[in-house]
Amino acid sequence: MAHDMLFRGVAPALVTPFTSDDDIDEAAFRRLIDAQIEGGVSALVVLGTTGENPTITEDERRRIVDAALDAADGRVPVIVGTGTNNTDESVAFSKAAVDAGADGLLVVGPYYNKPSQAGFAAHVETIAAAAEAPTILYNVPGRTSFNIAPETALHLAEEVPHVAGIKEASGDIEQIDDLLAHRPDGFGVYSGDDEMTLPLLAMGGDGAVSVISNALPGPFCELVAAGLDDDLATARDRHAELLPAMRACFLETNPVPIKDVCAALGWMEPHVRLPLTPMDERSPVRQRVLSAFDDLIDVTVA
Repeated sequence: MAHDMLFRGVAPALVTPFTSDDDIDEAAFRRLIDAQIEGGVSALVVLGTTGENPTITEDERRRIVDAALDAADGRVPVIVGTGTNNTDESVAFSKAAVDAGADGLLVVGPYYNKPSQAGFAAHVETIAAAAEAPTILYNVPGRTSFNIAPETALHLAEEVPHVAGIKEASGDIEQIDDLLAHRPDGFGVYSGDDEMTLPLLAMGGDGAVSVISNALPGPFCELVAAGLDDDLATARDRHAELLPAMRACFLETNPVPIKDVCAALGWMEPHVRLPLTPMDERSPVRQRVLSAFDDLIDVTVA
Protein backbone atom coordinates (compact mmCIF):
# COMPACT_ATOMS: atom_id res chain seq x y z
CA MET A 1 0.00 0.00 0.00
CA ALA A 2 1.42 3.40 -0.98
CA HIS A 3 1.49 6.06 1.72
CA ASP A 4 1.89 9.79 1.96
CA MET A 5 4.95 10.28 4.17
CA LEU A 6 4.24 12.59 7.10
CA PHE A 7 7.70 14.16 6.95
CA ARG A 8 11.30 13.67 5.86
CA GLY A 9 14.02 15.23 7.99
CA VAL A 10 14.03 16.05 11.70
CA ALA A 11 11.12 15.97 14.12
CA PRO A 12 12.24 16.96 17.63
CA ALA A 13 10.77 14.86 20.42
CA LEU A 14 9.85 17.99 22.33
CA VAL A 15 10.40 18.26 26.05
CA THR A 16 7.47 19.56 28.09
CA PRO A 17 8.77 22.59 30.02
CA PHE A 18 7.53 22.87 33.60
CA THR A 19 7.76 25.71 36.07
CA SER A 20 9.57 25.06 39.35
CA ASP A 21 6.16 24.50 41.00
CA ASP A 22 5.29 21.71 38.53
CA ASP A 23 2.92 23.55 36.20
CA ILE A 24 3.26 23.52 32.40
CA ASP A 25 5.39 26.47 31.23
CA GLU A 26 3.44 27.28 28.09
CA ALA A 27 5.50 30.37 27.23
CA ALA A 28 8.72 28.32 27.29
CA PHE A 29 7.04 25.61 25.20
CA ARG A 30 6.06 28.12 22.52
CA ARG A 31 9.57 29.60 22.47
CA LEU A 32 11.01 26.10 22.09
CA ILE A 33 8.72 25.40 19.13
CA ASP A 34 9.71 28.65 17.42
CA ALA A 35 13.40 27.80 17.93
CA GLN A 36 12.88 24.35 16.38
CA ILE A 37 11.08 25.67 13.31
CA GLU A 38 13.64 28.44 12.84
CA GLY A 39 16.35 25.74 13.10
CA GLY A 40 14.87 23.89 10.14
CA VAL A 41 12.89 20.97 11.57
CA SER A 42 10.35 19.25 9.32
CA ALA A 43 7.77 18.29 11.98
CA LEU A 44 7.19 18.37 15.75
CA VAL A 45 6.51 15.45 18.09
CA VAL A 46 4.72 16.33 21.33
CA LEU A 47 3.87 14.10 24.27
CA GLY A 48 6.42 11.42 23.49
CA THR A 49 8.77 9.83 26.01
CA THR A 50 10.93 12.98 26.00
CA GLY A 51 7.77 14.99 26.75
CA GLU A 52 7.29 13.00 29.98
CA ASN A 53 3.90 11.79 28.78
CA PRO A 54 3.39 9.26 31.62
CA THR A 55 3.07 12.16 34.10
CA ILE A 56 0.84 14.43 31.97
CA THR A 57 -2.86 14.55 32.92
CA GLU A 58 -5.64 14.31 30.34
CA ASP A 59 -6.51 18.01 30.75
CA GLU A 60 -2.84 18.94 30.36
CA ARG A 61 -2.59 16.84 27.21
CA ARG A 62 -5.18 18.99 25.49
CA ARG A 63 -3.46 22.18 26.68
CA ILE A 64 -0.12 20.99 25.29
CA VAL A 65 -1.58 19.86 21.96
CA ASP A 66 -3.51 23.12 21.53
CA ALA A 67 -0.41 25.18 22.38
CA ALA A 68 1.76 23.19 19.96
CA LEU A 69 -0.74 23.55 17.11
CA ASP A 70 -1.16 27.26 17.78
CA ALA A 71 2.60 27.88 17.98
CA ALA A 72 3.33 25.79 14.87
CA ASP A 73 0.56 27.65 13.02
CA GLY A 74 0.64 25.25 10.08
CA ARG A 75 4.36 25.75 9.42
CA VAL A 76 5.19 22.08 10.06
CA PRO A 77 3.10 18.99 10.90
CA VAL A 78 2.40 18.33 14.60
CA ILE A 79 2.53 14.66 15.60
CA VAL A 80 1.10 13.69 19.00
CA GLY A 81 2.16 10.74 21.12
CA THR A 82 -1.13 8.98 21.88
CA GLY A 83 -0.09 5.36 22.39
CA THR A 84 -0.31 3.82 25.86
CA ASN A 85 -0.52 0.23 27.09
CA ASN A 86 -4.33 0.50 27.23
CA THR A 87 -5.98 0.31 23.81
CA ASP A 88 -9.20 2.08 24.84
CA GLU A 89 -7.22 4.94 26.38
CA SER A 90 -5.01 5.14 23.28
CA VAL A 91 -8.14 5.41 21.11
CA ALA A 92 -9.51 8.20 23.30
CA PHE A 93 -6.19 10.11 23.26
CA SER A 94 -5.88 9.63 19.49
CA LYS A 95 -9.41 10.84 18.73
CA ALA A 96 -8.89 13.86 21.01
CA ALA A 97 -5.62 14.74 19.24
CA VAL A 98 -7.23 14.46 15.80
CA ASP A 99 -10.21 16.54 16.95
CA ALA A 100 -7.77 19.22 18.14
CA GLY A 101 -6.15 19.32 14.70
CA ALA A 102 -3.08 17.07 15.03
CA ASP A 103 -1.47 16.07 11.72
CA GLY A 104 -0.36 12.65 12.90
CA LEU A 105 -0.08 10.23 15.81
CA LEU A 106 2.84 8.39 17.41
CA VAL A 107 1.88 4.98 18.84
CA VAL A 108 4.43 3.29 21.09
CA GLY A 109 4.70 -0.46 21.58
CA PRO A 110 2.66 -1.28 24.69
CA TYR A 111 4.79 -1.35 27.82
CA TYR A 112 4.39 -3.68 30.81
CA ASN A 113 1.64 -5.89 29.25
CA LYS A 114 4.13 -7.52 26.81
CA PRO A 115 1.55 -8.45 24.15
CA SER A 116 2.11 -10.89 21.30
CA GLN A 117 2.89 -9.48 17.87
CA ALA A 118 -0.72 -10.24 16.90
CA GLY A 119 -1.92 -8.37 19.97
CA PHE A 120 0.11 -5.32 19.04
CA ALA A 121 -1.19 -5.44 15.47
CA ALA A 122 -4.78 -5.54 16.75
CA HIS A 123 -3.97 -2.62 19.11
CA VAL A 124 -2.75 -0.49 16.18
CA GLU A 125 -5.60 -1.53 13.89
CA THR A 126 -8.13 -0.51 16.56
CA ILE A 127 -6.50 2.89 17.07
CA ALA A 128 -6.16 3.52 13.32
CA ALA A 129 -9.79 2.60 12.63
CA ALA A 130 -11.03 4.97 15.33
CA ALA A 131 -8.73 7.94 14.71
CA GLU A 132 -8.25 7.82 10.93
CA ALA A 133 -5.01 9.83 11.00
CA PRO A 134 -1.46 9.18 9.77
CA THR A 135 0.20 7.03 12.41
CA ILE A 136 3.87 6.42 13.13
CA LEU A 137 4.73 3.30 15.12
CA TYR A 138 7.32 3.77 17.88
CA ASN A 139 9.63 0.88 18.69
CA VAL A 140 11.62 1.43 21.88
CA PRO A 141 12.11 -1.96 23.55
CA GLY A 142 14.53 -0.49 26.10
CA ARG A 143 11.57 1.43 27.56
CA THR A 144 8.74 -1.02 26.89
CA SER A 145 10.23 -4.55 27.09
CA PHE A 146 8.34 -5.14 23.83
CA ASN A 147 9.89 -5.23 20.35
CA ILE A 148 7.84 -4.45 17.25
CA ALA A 149 9.09 -7.12 14.85
CA PRO A 150 9.83 -5.87 11.31
CA GLU A 151 7.33 -8.38 9.95
CA THR A 152 4.62 -6.85 12.16
CA ALA A 153 5.45 -3.28 11.18
CA LEU A 154 5.52 -4.22 7.49
CA HIS A 155 2.22 -6.10 7.78
CA LEU A 156 0.62 -3.01 9.34
CA ALA A 157 2.19 -0.77 6.69
CA GLU A 158 0.68 -2.93 3.94
CA GLU A 159 -2.72 -3.61 5.48
CA VAL A 160 -3.66 -0.54 7.54
CA PRO A 161 -4.21 2.61 5.46
CA HIS A 162 -3.14 5.08 8.14
CA VAL A 163 0.12 3.46 9.26
CA ALA A 164 2.62 5.84 7.67
CA GLY A 165 5.99 5.11 9.31
CA ILE A 166 8.03 3.85 12.23
CA LYS A 167 10.34 5.48 14.73
CA GLU A 168 13.00 2.83 15.31
CA ALA A 169 14.84 3.03 18.64
CA SER A 170 15.75 -0.64 18.98
CA GLY A 171 19.38 -0.05 17.96
CA ASP A 172 19.11 -3.18 15.83
CA ILE A 173 20.66 -2.53 12.40
CA GLU A 174 19.45 -5.87 11.01
CA GLN A 175 15.88 -4.99 11.97
CA ILE A 176 16.15 -1.52 10.40
CA ASP A 177 17.65 -3.06 7.26
CA ASP A 178 14.66 -5.42 6.95
CA LEU A 179 12.23 -2.49 7.25
CA LEU A 180 14.04 -0.44 4.60
CA ALA A 181 14.38 -3.38 2.22
CA HIS A 182 10.71 -4.34 2.25
CA ARG A 183 8.69 -1.23 3.11
CA PRO A 184 5.93 0.00 0.81
CA ASP A 185 6.28 3.32 -0.99
CA GLY A 186 5.88 6.32 1.30
CA PHE A 187 6.33 4.40 4.57
CA GLY A 188 8.79 6.49 6.59
CA VAL A 189 11.59 4.90 8.61
CA TYR A 190 13.03 7.26 11.22
CA SER A 191 15.81 6.91 13.74
CA GLY A 192 14.58 7.10 17.31
CA ASP A 193 18.13 7.31 18.62
CA ASP A 194 20.21 10.32 17.59
CA GLU A 195 23.45 8.36 17.43
CA MET A 196 21.90 5.86 14.98
CA THR A 197 20.72 8.59 12.59
CA LEU A 198 23.80 8.58 10.35
CA PRO A 199 23.77 4.80 9.71
CA LEU A 200 20.00 4.87 9.15
CA LEU A 201 20.34 7.67 6.60
CA ALA A 202 23.20 5.87 4.86
CA MET A 203 20.91 2.84 4.54
CA GLY A 204 18.15 4.93 2.95
CA GLY A 205 16.08 6.06 5.95
CA ASP A 206 14.05 9.23 6.11
CA GLY A 207 15.26 11.17 9.15
CA ALA A 208 15.00 11.16 12.91
CA VAL A 209 12.74 11.86 15.85
CA SER A 210 15.39 13.58 17.90
CA VAL A 211 16.23 14.45 21.49
CA ILE A 212 19.29 16.62 20.80
CA SER A 213 17.29 18.82 18.44
CA ASN A 214 15.65 20.43 21.48
CA ALA A 215 18.93 22.25 22.14
CA LEU A 216 20.65 22.06 18.72
CA PRO A 217 18.02 22.06 15.98
CA GLY A 218 20.21 23.76 13.35
CA PRO A 219 23.28 21.49 13.53
CA PHE A 220 21.21 18.31 13.78
CA CYS A 221 19.05 19.38 10.81
CA GLU A 222 22.29 19.95 8.84
CA LEU A 223 23.39 16.37 9.60
CA VAL A 224 20.06 14.92 8.47
CA ALA A 225 19.75 17.15 5.37
CA ALA A 226 23.25 16.11 4.26
CA GLY A 227 22.39 12.44 4.77
CA LEU A 228 19.14 12.77 2.82
CA ASP A 229 21.10 14.43 -0.01
CA ASP A 230 23.59 11.51 -0.05
CA ASP A 231 26.32 13.91 1.07
CA LEU A 232 27.67 11.39 3.54
CA ALA A 233 31.00 13.19 3.98
CA THR A 234 29.22 16.26 5.41
CA ALA A 235 26.84 14.05 7.41
CA ARG A 236 29.82 12.20 8.92
CA ASP A 237 31.47 15.50 9.89
CA ARG A 238 28.29 16.75 11.60
CA HIS A 239 27.86 13.38 13.31
CA ALA A 240 31.40 13.49 14.69
CA GLU A 241 30.88 17.04 15.99
CA LEU A 242 27.59 16.16 17.68
CA LEU A 243 28.47 12.70 18.97
CA PRO A 244 29.64 13.71 22.49
CA ALA A 245 26.49 15.80 22.97
CA MET A 246 24.25 13.04 21.58
CA ARG A 247 25.72 10.59 24.07
CA ALA A 248 25.51 13.11 26.91
CA CYS A 249 21.72 13.24 26.47
CA PHE A 250 21.58 9.72 27.91
CA LEU A 251 24.06 9.97 30.80
CA GLU A 252 20.92 10.07 32.94
CA THR A 253 17.38 9.10 32.01
CA ASN A 254 16.05 11.17 29.11
CA PRO A 255 14.83 13.98 29.29
CA VAL A 256 16.78 14.94 32.44
CA PRO A 257 20.04 15.90 30.65
CA ILE A 258 18.48 17.71 27.66
CA LYS A 259 16.24 19.75 29.97
CA ASP A 260 19.31 20.79 31.95
CA VAL A 261 21.00 21.91 28.72
CA CYS A 262 17.91 23.90 27.71
CA ALA A 263 17.90 25.45 31.19
CA ALA A 264 21.57 26.39 30.83
CA LEU A 265 20.59 28.15 27.60
CA GLY A 266 18.04 30.17 29.56
CA TRP A 267 15.08 28.62 27.76
CA MET A 268 13.27 26.91 30.65
CA GLU A 269 13.60 25.52 34.15
CA PRO A 270 15.41 22.16 34.41
CA HIS A 271 12.38 20.82 36.29
CA VAL A 272 11.20 17.26 35.60
CA ARG A 273 8.25 15.53 37.23
CA LEU A 274 8.62 12.73 39.74
CA PRO A 275 9.58 9.92 39.59
CA LEU A 276 12.31 11.63 37.51
CA THR A 277 14.54 14.06 39.39
CA PRO A 278 16.86 16.78 38.07
CA MET A 279 20.63 16.42 38.33
CA ASP A 280 22.29 18.03 41.30
CA GLU A 281 23.93 21.31 40.26
CA ARG A 282 27.33 20.11 41.47
CA SER A 283 27.11 16.54 40.22
CA PRO A 284 29.94 15.27 38.00
CA VAL A 285 27.37 13.90 35.56
CA ARG A 286 25.83 17.35 35.07
CA GLN A 287 29.30 18.79 34.45
CA ARG A 288 29.90 16.11 31.81
CA VAL A 289 26.57 16.85 30.12
CA LEU A 290 27.13 20.60 29.93
CA SER A 291 30.76 20.20 28.91
CA ALA A 292 29.68 17.99 25.99
CA PHE A 293 27.50 20.84 24.70
CA ASP A 294 29.89 23.65 25.60
CA ASP A 295 31.84 23.51 22.32
CA LEU A 296 28.61 23.67 20.31
CA ILE A 297 26.48 26.29 22.06
CA ASP A 298 26.89 28.91 24.73
CA VAL A 299 25.91 27.02 27.87
CA THR A 300 26.95 28.13 31.30
CA VAL A 301 28.97 25.40 32.99
CA ALA A 302 28.67 26.27 36.66
